[in-house]
Amino acid sequence: MSVFDRSNPTSVTSQLKLNQIIAAGLNRRWSWKHRLGISALLGAIAFILVLITPAQAIEVQIQPDGPQLGDTIAVIVQTSSADVEAPTVTMNQTTYPTFAIGSNRFRALLPTTPLDAPGRYEIRVNGEGDQRNLAVWLRDRSFPTQRITLRGGGVDGTDYEFDRVAEFKQLVTPEKFWTTPFIRPNAGEITSGYGIRRYYNGVFAQDYYHRGVDYGGGTGSAAMAPAAGRIALVGRESDGFQLHGNTIGIDHGQGVASIFLHLSRIDVQEGDFVQPGQVVGAVGATGAVTGPHLHWGLYVHGLAVDPAPWRYDGFE
Repeated sequence: MSVFDRSNPTSVTSQLKLNQIIAAGLNRRWSWKHRLGISALLGAIAFILVLITPAQAIEVQIQPDGPQLGDTIAVIVQTSSADVEAPTVTMNQTTYPTFAIGSNRFRALLPTTPLDAPGRYEIRVNGEGDQRNLAVWLRDRSFPTQRITLRGGGVDGTDYEFDRVAEFKQLVTPEKFWTTPFIRPNAGEITSGYGIRRYYNGVFAQDYYHRGVDYGGGTGSAAMAPAAGRIALVGRESDGFQLHGNTIGIDHGQGVASIFLHLSRIDVQEGDFVQPGQVVGAVGATGAVTGPHLHWGLYVHGLAVDPAPWRYDGFE
């Protein structure tokens, strides 16, 4: 029997319609299989691209927005996973360590000083196979000048105290003991601010700036730890600290350290752990001074930075 009977017009018409329906169905079936094949192919390509494409790029944030000479620059790096190698941060050909500060977040602290040139600086961040180059503009800042007269023409200091202090300033303890804001270490008024340039006995001190803040508290007034930390340096005038006088160094962790100079009394020992506001000694006039005061210097990776932002702005 043929597919359709030509002698029957009705049958012919019906068969033609049937064939059209069958053809359309086959076409739809082929089209569906074709689309399914293309979808599978595109899915496979997307999967391959995921495998060969790096994970989400690191995200970088810089604080403060407009840093000036003497500020500490915080570089915060967000990674795609907590289980990654710590990223590295480089500025001025110096690479600074980063430390975990939370879920998938790391921070590096970059010190600046009055001896830096204002202008554009490039910060390079490397992590998870990704590199970011960011520009930051370091603003200029005006620092006053003082004339200081030291008794007896001044004191040169000893190699012993310079070596001890230099060793202390290079500490980079992995633990973070500090939180901001830091507290005021003495109740006296500020007599000399950070960054001041000086003439000593009439001679301008090249490449010098006042590496801290002086508080004019009276002899015997309390010197208090500005933040938690470990006592990593105790130096006495009687042991050769002729320039610094009686000295205490506090390691706050992760490259941040405080130093107190010219103390009349020391109440702690090396290795002690102190809390914010704890009395560690008393104001005095030991070493090379013009009168009793507390010198507080704050160091980040060996460079003296302005303590003011640490007291008022913070980095948390």
